[in-house]
This record gives sequence, C-alpha cells and structure tokens, in this order.
Amino acid sequence: MAKRIEDLRSQRWFAPDNMRAFAHRQRTQQTGYKRSDFMNRPVIGIINTWSDISTCHTHLRERAQFVKEGIIRAGGYPLEMPAMSLGEVMVKPTTMMYRNLLAMETEELLRSHPIDGAILMGGCDKTTPGLLMGAISMNIPAIYIPAGASLNGNFKGEKIGTGTHTRKYWDEKRAGNLSDEDWLELEAKMTRSVGTCNTMGTASSLTSMAEVLGFCLPGSATIPAADSAHQRLCSLAGERITKMVFEDLTPKTLATKEAFENAIVTYVALGGSTNGIIHLIAMAGRAGIDLPMSLFDEWARKVPVIANLMPAGEYLMEDLFYAGGLPALLTRLKDFLHLDQGNVNGRTLGENLEGVEIYNDDVIRSLDNPVNDRGTIGVITGNLCPDGAVCKPSAASPHLLNHRGKALVFENHAQMTAQIDDPELDVDENTVLVLKNAGPIGGPGMPEWGGLPIPKKLLQKGVRDMVRISDARMSGTHYGTCILHVAPESYVGGPLAFVQTGDWIALDVEKRTLNLEISDEEMAARKAAWAPPPPKFARGYGAMFSTHVTQANEGCDFDFLQGDAVIDEPEIF
Repeated sequence: MAKRIEDLRSQRWFAPDNMRAFAHRQRTQQTGYKRSDFMNRPVIGIINTWSDISTCHTHLRERAQFVKEGIIRAGGYPLEMPAMSLGEVMVKPTTMMYRNLLAMETEELLRSHPIDGAILMGGCDKTTPGLLMGAISMNIPAIYIPAGASLNGNFKGEKIGTGTHTRKYWDEKRAGNLSDEDWLELEAKMTRSVGTCNTMGTASSLTSMAEVLGFCLPGSATIPAADSAHQRLCSLAGERITKMVFEDLTPKTLATKEAFENAIVTYVALGGSTNGIIHLIAMAGRAGIDLPMSLFDEWARKVPVIANLMPAGEYLMEDLFYAGGLPALLTRLKDFLHLDQGNVNGRTLGENLEGVEIYNDDVIRSLDNPVNDRGTIGVITGNLCPDGAVCKPSAASPHLLNHRGKALVFENHAQMTAQIDDPELDVDENTVLVLKNAGPIGGPGMPEWGGLPIPKKLLQKGVRDMVRISDARMSGTHYGTCILHVAPESYVGGPLAFVQTGDWIALDVEKRTLNLEISDEEMAARKAAWAPPPPKFARGYGAMFSTHVTQANEGCDFDFLQGDAVIDEPEIF
C-alpha cells in the first residue's frame, strides 16, 4: 500500500507544531538548508563506509555526492551519515570481529534519526553483510550500492588477481623462485585502482549475493569501481530510493526464503568465497529465516561453477563486467531460480533478466561446460566437526580431496608463524596441518588464518598444497585444500581442541567426512583432561563479542540480534 508524506517516519520529527519539532527544524536550517528543502520531503539516509584507510572505499566519499544529486532530483532530502569502515587488509585482529558492530551501528543510525529510506554504501568483505543485516533488522526501504571491484592487475604479461596471486607469488618468493626486485615491482602493480579485490573473493561474492537478493539495482555488483557507470549507478540509486519510500518496499519484503535460495544458487555458480556461507546464514537470521548449511551443500552438488573467475578460474571481475555482468550469468541459471522474487527497482528477477545477453562464453560458461566439476562448497561433518566445517573443492587440489595423514598441530597462530619455516620441522607433503584457537572466540573474531602457509622446506621441493584444518576462515581470494570453520571451535572445547601431533586424520570430501582416528574412549579422556582457556577480553567490545557471538555454523551473529522481532519506534520528547 502506497504511503503518503504524512505517513513517513521523518514527519514525527519535523511536522508537529510543538517545541521539539521546532528545534529539529531550527537545527536543520542551521546547516544552511531552507525549510522547503526538507519539509514535506522523504528523508534519505546515506550510510557511507568511506574511509581514507579503507582502500576499497576511498572513492565512496565522492560517489555519495552523485547519490545526493539523485535524491534531490527525485524530491528527497539526503543526509549522509558515516559508519564504521571495515577495510579487510588494515583492520586487526580481523574485520569479522566488527561485522556485527557495523550491523548494530547501521540499525541504530537508521532508527534514531528521522530517516524514511536508506542508501547503503560498502563493498569490502564484511561491510556488505554488516550493512544489510542492520538494514534488514531496521526494515525501512533500502538500496545497497556496491563499491565495485578494482581494475585487472597485470604483471609481466600475466593477468593478476588481488589476494590470489599475493599468496602464489609469496610462496614462490619463500621457495627462492622470485627475486626481491620482482616482489617490490609486484607490490605496485597488483592493485591498479580503487575498489575491492578483483577476484571472486568475499567482496564480490557478497555484493553478488546482495544483488540477487534484490537489494541492488540490476548489474550493480559487477560495475568496476573506476568505471563511469559507477557514478551513474549512484545517481540512479538516489532517484530510486526516494520513490521506494512511498512504495514501502522494505528489506523483509525482499529477503524471503526463496530469495536466499536464489542467492545460494548464484553463489555456487560463481565459485564464491567460503565466507559467504557464514554471512548468508547471518543475514537470513535477521529476517527470521533458518538457512541450514546442508542447503549450501545440496545446491553445490546440483549447480556447477560456471563463472571462470579466480581463484577457481582464469579471469577477473572486470572481465565478468565486459561479459555481461551478473545478470548475464543469471540467465544461465533460470531453471534453478525463483524468478518471481522482487528487486529494489520494483520488478521481478525474471523481468530484469529479459533481453540480457552474454558476450563471452569463456568467462560465463554454460552448464555443460563448467570451470570444473568439483563444486563451490562442501559441508563436512565427522567426529572432528560435529556441527560442521566447510571446504572449497573448486579451489582445492583433486588428489587431496580423499586423504589420510598424520597431524602436525599448532596450538595458535603465533606458534605456527614461529615454526612453519623451521628446516627441522617434522613434516612432509602427506602431513595434515592443524591450527587451533582461531575461531570466533579463540581468534578472536575468526581471522582469515585458514589458508595455513606451506612449510618452506616443502615449497623448495615443489609442494604447493596440503590438507589444512582449522576453526578459522580463509580469504575468498585464496585457494587450496583447506577445511575451515570447524565447529564447535577449539577454544570452547570442540573436538579440534583434542587433536595431538601424530594423530591420524582422514578426509573424504566426496563423502563429506572428516574424522580423527582415535577411539571414542580416547576422545572422552582427552575432553575430560581439557581445561578451558581464560577469557580473551576483560572489558569492552571484545568482552561483549566473546560473550554473545554464535558459532560459525550459526552465522557468527550476536545471539541478542538474531530474529525478526520488531522494536518500537523511539519516543520523541
């Protein structure tokens, strides 16, 4: 049902004939706006995660001006409000520690101010789910604008992917195959522009999910950050959100169980980041939707990887844009999608795909010509991970997908860093590397430590992959046979805590099993002997995080933020 101006939230602040509303109008005019600039107009909040140190987002300050111009053209009143900028590379111990804080900030910024609709500006890994989780919980009309991927990298004639080639070239340098001069030259050439990682890492995985969920204008997720089309997107989004306010097209209208199934189908076809599974579960939880991990595995067995993008494939996000973008890829998946699901532009997914063409069949493969036949995600269970773990078969080594080896255990990241290049390390290519205490509470924040480095002595022998197991995450730009997100995590007494160096571990990705080969009696004895470690934090946000964060299989949201309970509008006195 269409809304009238008098029905809007902002009118509670500005319209009444009382002293408090007078003060609201007075202070707004203090900024130089005329009364007519904001009275009887929808107020649009621009939640902007711009920051000088978040290099994925450094252009968003300028892009916000295009959003404002679109809002004003459409008859709205724009208010830009900065929010926490979670730059994946710079923020320590990990941006995952602060995703929920950004979600809380987004929700409360929108609730506590006279905002009728929102533009959400982000793109780096945790900003997309953080902004959307907050917007879903607040549930006023909102459009998400992805920051866009950076331009293709190139080094000595080779196409270079951010993150993916960082790891590859670092391993070559450690093996003695890359000079210091080449390493420094690579540093300046890998990232050529503003924008997020140019591979199908976590950033582009999540912005693609945002688009297929209906929160972005069609085609948004694959526009490069440096392309002028990105400026036009911002302007169009500003115009559209102003109209959406009167249509009352809210996030929970779009965030249906069917929309999340569409997102999972797209995610597995893209060869998306393993991080996507955590964030989609958390986002669905904000809409009151249970999204079991088994659903990801089910679709990964049905839908192959058809986006030929690093780290699973050969191309980069700029190439996907030229090939027709995400809408073009979605045309390949029509038989798997709920085409009646909505979009912020007011049309259905099916309607938005009409007339879309594919311009490069090697970048966007057909279903009968996939990038590989191993699947995007595998959800693993067994006595080491009773609540589940995940792997990325499409980016793993085929010969390691069924593997049995002796464990080499690192109790924490510092120990691993200190020992991994020791020439006396008792390790060979069949060893299973195990990292403990890297989960949501133990990390803290579940850092991207899951792509454990290959020991230097093995790199020098030509080994480039091993089975690696942890309760950590892994960068979506990385690759390898890594078993991640082991739940429950070791820090809270999950079975991973009881693994000892020399234990045999058996992995079978096809059967989706991961087992520590000890008896139930021995497992029980080790558990009885285990003592909980002391808390990581005595105070502050870290203490709240450790007390309330859920495990990886539950999305790592705060327990008190989950669900779709409605919070009353703030009283105005």
